[in-house]
Amino acid sequence: MDDTLQIIDEAGNKVGKAPRLKRETLLRMYRAIVSTRAFDDRCMKLQRTGKIGFSIPNRGIEATSVGGAAALDAASDWIAPHYRDFAMMFYHGISIEGMFDNMFGNSDDNAQGRQMPVHFSFLEPIKWMSISSPLGTQIPNAVGIADAMKLRKEKGIVLTTFGDGSTSTLGFHSGLNWAGVKGSPVVFLCQNNQWAISCPSEKQTMSESYAIKGEAYGIPGIKVDGNDVLAVYKVVSDAVKRARAGEGPTLIEAVTFRMGGHSTSDDPSRYVDAALFAEWEKKDPLIRFRKYLIDEGHLTEESAETIETETAAAMMAAAKVAEAKPRPKLGSIFSDVFETMPKHLETQMGECISHFSDRDEAVDEKGEFPL
Repeated sequence: MDDTLQIIDEAGNKVGKAPRLKRETLLRMYRAIVSTRAFDDRCMKLQRTGKIGFSIPNRGIEATSVGGAAALDAASDWIAPHYRDFAMMFYHGISIEGMFDNMFGNSDDNAQGRQMPVHFSFLEPIKWMSISSPLGTQIPNAVGIADAMKLRKEKGIVLTTFGDGSTSTLGFHSGLNWAGVKGSPVVFLCQNNQWAISCPSEKQTMSESYAIKGEAYGIPGIKVDGNDVLAVYKVVSDAVKRARAGEGPTLIEAVTFRMGGHSTSDDPSRYVDAALFAEWEKKDPLIRFRKYLIDEGHLTEESAETIETETAAAMMAAAKVAEAKPRPKLGSIFSDVFETMPKHLETQMGECISHFSDRDEAVDEKGEFPL
């Protein structure tokens, strides 16, 4: 389990056989990483100025997300993600404005403001299961989705992602055990960023790796450089082919590092040595992939800068549009339950809106949420 696949080294040099990908695909991968950085930056500014309540930084782990996302077929496959996989959405072209709608919890938010920020849910352009805060809950859900598709004789597979901390949950163990027994078409992608909030990996497990844990369930385990987007693409692509061919699940450990806090509410300097940040800064997945693309003739320094500038502007514009949208209506809590609202819910809705209005809690005649 000591062999960690790498195609692009820390300096951006090709050291392994690169998968055959079109230039447009490589640039799409690059743009997804850049977009994630820009989205994170915009969300941090919004949170620090009190415009949104919360976000999850992705800096440092984007290559794992993009490499995994690029191996999927959006028409047939599902993603059952955890909360640090924004780059998967950017790769598959999910609306930037739609993502900001969730961050603000406005009237266009798919969850109508009833989920926490970053708890995205989409069915197009890829099937993206709603993110959940509790660790590991998406893993058995992913296995259930995969088994349902198998019973229907569909060719879709499910990619489920999770952090190293989630390997200590019941969801991880029950999900892998069931998938191993049933041969479920699932790819388990462990994003080992080495910290479960402030708990380091050495206090999380005594196993020599996370990939080796698959052996207990009869599932092959693979370890990959999680900051090398092409290496991640290669191993996930191989695992997807296995699953689609009916050969069962695969557990992948992508070794990476969270270059920031667990969330915008966290201060990693309180528990991570500054020298460790400096060490991993040299392994930045964006910088090494950019150098690789320039060396291969797919990108120039000028075009890379243009992409970054345009992306940052697009994030700012989308955030402004989302921020200006109205809040969800309070009455939607009641009206969304049944196609035709029963009389008792209609009565409850009226009483609820009246209650908040009487207390002068910003509920107007349109029934806005009292936020």
